[in-house]
Formats: sequence, structure tokens, C-alpha cells
Amino acid sequence: MRSSSICPSSAWSRCLPTGLRHWLLAGLGALCLAVPASAVDPNRAMSQYVRDHWGTESGFPKGAVYDIAQTADGYLWFGTEKGLVRFDGTRFQLIRDTTSNLANGHVLGLMGDRDGSLWVRLRRPTLLRYKDGRFENAMGALGRPTSTVTAMGRMQDGALLVWVLEGEGSAIKYAGSRFENVASTTGLSRSPVLSVSESTPGTIWIGTRDAGLFRLRDGKAEAVSDGLPDPKINCLLSTREGQLWVGTDNGIAHWDGQKLIQARMPAFPLPVRALALTRDRDSNIWVGTNSQGLIRMNAQGVSMLDEGSKRSPEAVTAVFEDREGNIWMGSAGGVERLRDSVFLTYGEPEGLPSENNGPVFPESSGRTWFAPVEGGLYKLENGKASAVRVEGLGQDVVYSIGGAPGELWVGRQRGGLTALRVDHGEITAKTYTQADGLAQNSVYAVYRARDGSVWAGTLSGGVSHLEHGRFTSYKVAGGLASNTVTSILEAADGTMWFATPQGLSSLSQGRWRTYALKDGLPSEGVNSLAEDSNGVLWIGTSAGLAYLRGGRIQAPAGDYPALKEPILGLAFDKGGSLWISSTNRVMRLRCALILKGASLAEAVREFGWTDGLHGVEGVKRHRSVAADPEGRIWFSMSRGISVVDPGRQTIVSAPSIAHIQSLAADGAAIELGGRTRIPARPQRMTFGFVGLSLSVPERVRFRYTLDGFDRGWSEPTSAHEAIYTNLGPGPYRFRVIASNVDGLWNGNEASLQFDIEPSFWQTWWFQLSCAALLILMTAALYRLRLLQLTRQLNMRFEERLAERTRIAQDLHDTLLQGFLSASMQLHVAADTLPDESAAKPRLEKILKLMAQVIEEGRHAVQGLRSQRSESHDLDQAFSRIQQEMGIQEDVKFRVIVQGRPQSMHPILRDEVYRIGREAVVNAFRHAQAKSIEVELEYTSKQFRFLVRDDGCGIDPQVLKQGREGHWGLPGMRERAEWIGAKLHVYSSASAGTEVELSVPNHIAFGGKRVGKSKV
Repeated sequence: MRSSSICPSSAWSRCLPTGLRHWLLAGLGALCLAVPASAVDPNRAMSQYVRDHWGTESGFPKGAVYDIAQTADGYLWFGTEKGLVRFDGTRFQLIRDTTSNLANGHVLGLMGDRDGSLWVRLRRPTLLRYKDGRFENAMGALGRPTSTVTAMGRMQDGALLVWVLEGEGSAIKYAGSRFENVASTTGLSRSPVLSVSESTPGTIWIGTRDAGLFRLRDGKAEAVSDGLPDPKINCLLSTREGQLWVGTDNGIAHWDGQKLIQARMPAFPLPVRALALTRDRDSNIWVGTNSQGLIRMNAQGVSMLDEGSKRSPEAVTAVFEDREGNIWMGSAGGVERLRDSVFLTYGEPEGLPSENNGPVFPESSGRTWFAPVEGGLYKLENGKASAVRVEGLGQDVVYSIGGAPGELWVGRQRGGLTALRVDHGEITAKTYTQADGLAQNSVYAVYRARDGSVWAGTLSGGVSHLEHGRFTSYKVAGGLASNTVTSILEAADGTMWFATPQGLSSLSQGRWRTYALKDGLPSEGVNSLAEDSNGVLWIGTSAGLAYLRGGRIQAPAGDYPALKEPILGLAFDKGGSLWISSTNRVMRLRCALILKGASLAEAVREFGWTDGLHGVEGVKRHRSVAADPEGRIWFSMSRGISVVDPGRQTIVSAPSIAHIQSLAADGAAIELGGRTRIPARPQRMTFGFVGLSLSVPERVRFRYTLDGFDRGWSEPTSAHEAIYTNLGPGPYRFRVIASNVDGLWNGNEASLQFDIEPSFWQTWWFQLSCAALLILMTAALYRLRLLQLTRQLNMRFEERLAERTRIAQDLHDTLLQGFLSASMQLHVAADTLPDESAAKPRLEKILKLMAQVIEEGRHAVQGLRSQRSESHDLDQAFSRIQQEMGIQEDVKFRVIVQGRPQSMHPILRDEVYRIGREAVVNAFRHAQAKSIEVELEYTSKQFRFLVRDDGCGIDPQVLKQGREGHWGLPGMRERAEWIGAKLHVYSSASAGTEVELSVPNHIAFGGKRVGKSKV
């Protein structure tokens, strides 16, 4: 597990040499202007940084840590006795690369390059380069495969600088994509080179094991010994300003451009043996030592991280500042991180007499007044706490503090109300008690109004108002909700507000009003009050937060349990946010968002130990939370006094760098690289990812989406993996983004493209084959159905043909034969009658009538009997209609045949002819047309019959309902329906009439294919 704590030690300092102090101050100002990112605050005591430790229990390998570096992708790397270790903020990974010598352990040096690669120096004569996930041996590229790299540093332009032992040795840099010789030496000692650095262009510094410090210029080595604390040079640090720091076995020296100046150190029991050096972006110099642990040097002096610790500090062998400004140090016991926090906390290590405190009152002079719960009054000034021992305050418990610049009012447990005046550091006091008119000597809340008068709320005697030297007291009988007053506030409109255990009271223009549960208070136990810039009164009660706006009290809408806990303290910052202390939480509420209806989850942020708080338990005191004139918010907590600067929070933290680290299909790891292919039918896909933000990785949140499956981004989550089940085949792209520690989604997007291979039945060729088979089966079924329908229709036609033939035979054999016999008998009778017989004309008339009936009967019988001629006779049949009718020879009439005529069933042919004849006859009789055309069309899809004229058209009403007493159109429609054809009649007065009959191929020709020739 990882352990975290605030360092339990106090800061101390000793004066550095005057010149060195001036240089540090200049460097500090220049660097603050140049670098926008935030480093650890140099003004904090070392004990006020958040300190986190990782050891073997956290997965870090046991053994020495030699170096620390960070690559551009955000990963942190540790060179250790066991090998190369990578850290992503949550997990340590020991790199095992079989293609290099990493497995042999002892990584002595590390450096991140500008191109994103990592340089690795091993104990064996090997220099490795790690880039794009691969290690390569760089000794060949050096051109000295048998040489030894003994030291590694950085050029002023950021390039890699190495010292190669070959002959007397040479300094080589990596520029662009190749190594270049920077300086070869003559006159250099044979002592092994332990460190190398470039201070100014062309000036290389060499630190040796026992021969001291050398400066290389123009190919010559010059020993620099004046001011050098010890001839063993363990580490060198060059700055961008051309300065050089030298760490030796017996102290630290600084090269100012002309000479070495030894840094004065406190009187440590043992000499300072500097093992590692680094400078942060605020110009603090951090020194890893053998016996003193980690040391910080800046313009304020020298501080030791473990000063005051009961255990001896471990030797710090590596020190590094990451891209977020955190300081990392390595030792045999693991690695540690020092970082800034949102809150700066003062406790016993910083000189406070107690961790448990009551009221706190910051004033414009920079002093902060506070009172421990055990008793007494203290002031915190320049980071140091001192007691105020006047008027017996050291022997009394202070309940409340209020006042104005230079004027302090103190409410006491037993001693009444004390006024303190501070003038040039001198404190004078005057105390008011019941003898002076104060309602009670136990003053729980005190408030100085804008007019200079003072209000004192007592523990059980009501509230007293001190104005012009006289007290006026108010109690329940006068309109106050309770004689116990816990908090007092003057609103912008002059209204005085009083928080009590029995409700909220207001006094305005001499009138009292009390708000209780019935008015919307969550609880009548009111603890604290604060007013925002818009005049909204915020109320902290024993059952949560509420606000009064427009005369109405209400609680923030939504379900957020923390805002329903007892609220003990409230204060607004200059940005309009409300800072809240409850029984076990510290929160910031963006009130403007709440009043606009935003969700509480969006408007509230909670703070804890990761933000620098020693504890989150608030105290029930008036002004346990207070704002100072600079906009900082002070909290009196159960474990110290904490202060937060909301203005400093506006500095945006570094973006998190998202990485997809792993992919597994059904538990089997998939190697990443390029476009990944996944075996068919994975049941469970697991994506592992990380957001590299090393300050507070617990605050990093993730959102992800799977293109090809998801419709949008997921909700924010702290989980480092996403699981998908039963994904189908095809291309996908997994994308993930990470928030930084401030909750901003300002980082990169990591993505991974992959393909899930299909099973054979999911392949395109299999699906295409299935589709083709389905089409063939559908076509076969359709064909079969057509054959069935055709067969059924033919059977109907045959049945009708047989029935018509039978009727024709019966008519011929009975009725017609009878008429013929009767006609013959009548002819005989007529022939026997004399010409002058009166009956003979009558008989001849009857004979003519019978002949006509017999002729009509023959025509009827002939109509019942099918004319088994081929269907191509239809054009001839239609061509004879005009002649047979003997009508309108002046009308232009023609028959057109399209396609090759095909044979039809006789019944079908007869029905088509009857429908067409009816249409043609109607055109001749009623259309008054000059031209009539009959078109017969034979295609592979249908038989189409069209009668077209240019006559007067058909009345729409007749076309729709038919003519009364006439059955032409209805009969045509009935015949068409009976044979399965479609009949359409189009008519207009200007364009004439078209009668179209279409018969499907399978009905007209029995499914036979029809040629495309035109006749």
C-alpha cells in the first residue's frame, strides 16, 4: 500500500552568503516569469508539503535508486539496483527486456530526451536508447562499441551529453540523430569521471572520483580546486543561466562564473555528503544527501526535510522534478514524492500550541488570530505562532474573535468581552463584563458592525449591543429566537442576523423577525451565516445548508448528502464561491451554479488529506471559517489551522496524458502495435488505460467510447479499465480521455484501432452465398407458386370451357333442333296453303321470326363453343370488327401488334376478345372519334391490350359508376377480374379515352418467355 502524510518536521534556515542569496532571488524572479507551470511553493516549510512514500509493499523493488527521469509521454522512470522501473501514477512496472542487458539490473543513469526517447546507462559498458516501445544498444552508434560510458549529463540546449572512457576520455553529445564529439581532452587525470555537465556553450565540467573538478575548454582540461569542499565530485548541476552547482563528499559549492563559493550549511552532526542535485522551476536547489536526507536551499535559507524526526534520515541518492512540479526522491527504502497542496496547514510542527483550535480571525496586517480549544489567544505572523498574554486571556477559553484593522474583539468563556488594540506591535486591552452592562460574561459570538458598534452574543443571556460606550441587550422576550446566540452577521442592507439553536432572527429598523422550520429551515439549530454579493443569505444549520432569497428559505435542490450534514462554518471568497466546514468535510460550493439550477455534483467539490488538510473535522465556533482581505480562506480544524488561496487555484494544472496500456480478449493479453486483430467471437474485451497525472492520480477521471458500438462517451469514471462483451466482427476504435486533477478535460485522446475477425459463417462470402441461396429458393418458391396459380387458372378455364361446350351441345340438340323441326313443319304448312289464304302471310312472318331466332341461337352456340384458334388471330379478329359492324367507315381504324404473338388458352383469348370488342364497339358508337387504335403488346412480363381513341371522352360520373341500364364497363371489369387481369380506363374531354388491359405472363402464356421481335 502507499502511505501518505504531511511531513512531521519544522522548517529552519541559516543565512547563505550574500552573493549566493542575491543570485537565488534573481533566479527565482526570472524563472517565475518564464515558466507558467506551478512548482512546489518555496515559501512553505518543508513540513507543509504533502509527502507520499512507496516501498516494497507498493510494488517498488527493494534496493538502491540511482536516478529518476520522465519522458515526454508522461511516464516516470527509476533506475534501480534491480533494473529499470516505470511508474504511471498507480503502478510500478519492472521492465524485463530480453533483447538488451536490462535483465542484469543496476541502471545507473537516466535521461529523457527531447524527441520522447529515454537514455539508459547500465553498470556494464552499455548505453541504451528506449523509443517507441523498443530498446536499442547505442554503443554502436557512438562508434566506440568497446568503450565505457561513465557519466551522463545534459547540454545547455537539452541534448544528451555523455562521457566516454577511451584513452583520456571524451565528451560526446547526441545531436539530431547522431553522436558528435564535443571535447577531447589532454591533461585530464586518470581518475574515473562520475559526472559531466555543460554550464555555458563550449564549457564542459567534469567531476571525478578523487581528482576533483575539471573545466574543459578548447580541448584542454583545467583543474578547479579553489573553494572545492572535497575532491570527490558526486554530482554536477548546470542552470540555464550558466551557473554550476557541485555536490561533493563534504559539502556543496557554487560556481558564480569566476570562482567556487562553498554553500554554508547548518551545524549538522555529520558533513553534508551530496549525492544528487536538481533545481526546480522556482530556483529551489534540492540536494539528496547521505546523512541529512533531502535538503532544500533557496533565498530564505536551508531546510531539511526530516529535521526533528526521531529516526535517522535515509540516504537520498536521486532527486528529480516532474512536469507538474512535484519533487521525487529515491533511497534504499523506496521512492517519495513531495508536492504542493491546495491547503497550507499549520500544526504543532509549525509551532502551534495545539492541533485543536476554535475561532480564527485573519486581518489586513497579515496577522491571523486564533484560539486553541484548551484556552488562550494566539497570533500567527510570518509562519510563526505566539501567545497573547493580556487581561488573563492565557487562562480563559476564547469562544469568538472579531474586529477591524488594528482593533480586535474577543468573546471569552468566563471573562466577558475584551477589546484589544495593536499599535506598532504593542497590545493594549480593555474588558467589558456584566458589571458594565454586558448581558452575560460568557460571550459565544462577537461581531463588529460597519458603524463601529459591537454585538456580543452570549451563551444564555441573549445578545448585547455596545454603542457609544453603552450596552443594550435583547432576549427572547424582546423578539430574539433564543438567548443562546451562535453567530452574528450584518447584511449589506444593514439588517442584523442572529443564529440561534431555536431559529434564525433578524433585526431591521427596530423590528424583530424569526424564521423556523415552518419557514423552510432544514433545522432550527442555526450555526453559521454568510451573505453573497447578490444579497442572498446562506445559512448553515444542524441539518444542512439553506439560503434565504426574496424572503423565502430553501435548501439547494438535489440529493447531495454532504450538504445535509451539520454545517459549522461558512465564508465567501472573492470569486463568489462559498467555503463550507461541516462535522467531517470541507467543501467549496459554486453558489451561482446552484441558483441557476445546476446539479449539486457539478457545483460542489470536497477536499481532504490529498489537498493538504490534516483532518476534515470542523469545530463549532463562530468564525471557524473566515476570509482574509487578500481573498484567502482560513479554516480552524480539529487538526490544525489551514488556509487556501482560491486565486492560486486558477492556475490550471498540467493536463493528464492518456495511454491505452493493455488489451485482453477473454483474459488473453493482446500485443498492441499497429492495427490489432482479435480472434473471432471474443466474449469479453478488456481495455486497460491510465491518465498520467502524477500529483494526485486519485483525482483523475476517465471517459471512453468504442466507435462501432457506443453511441457516445461514457460517464466520468475512476476505473482504469473498460469491459465490453459479445462484440461482433468488424473494425472498431477504442478512445479514452482523462481529466487532470482539477477535473478539466484538457488532455490528449488516446485511441486503439482493432478488428475482430469473423467466424466462417460471419464472412462476406458465406453471407453472400446464403443470400444467393435465399434468392434462389425464393425464386424457386415463387416459380412454384406461379405454376400452381397457372394450373389452377387453367383448370378453371377448362371447367368453364367444358361447361360452355355442354350448354352449346344441349342448345343445339334440343332447342335449336326443335325450332328447326317446327320451322320445317310450318314451311310445309305454308306451302300447302293457297296464295290467297289470309293465314299465309301470318305464317311467313312467323317463319322469318323463327329463322332469325334460329340464327341468333346458332351465334350463341358458336359463342359458347371456343374457337380453338391461336392467339395471334386476335389482331385479325379485331380488324374485322368495323366491317362486321358496318359502321363509320370514315373513322381511321388500325390494329398494332408489338412483340411476337404467343398462344393463349382459348377461354382467356375469348375473354380478352370480348373485353376488347366491347371497348372498340363503344368507341365506334359513342366516342365521335376520328381515329381509333388497337394495340396488342406481347412481352416477357405480360400481355397488354390497349384501345385508344381521340373522341369526346367519357363523363367522369359514368366512368366511375357506369350508365344506368348499361352493363358495358361493369361487364368488362368483371371479366378482367375473373381472368386475373387489370383493367384501367383513362378518359378526358381533350384527349379521348384509353382502355388498357394487362394480363400477367404466367396467366396469359403459362409462364412462357416471350421474344422481343416487333410485328
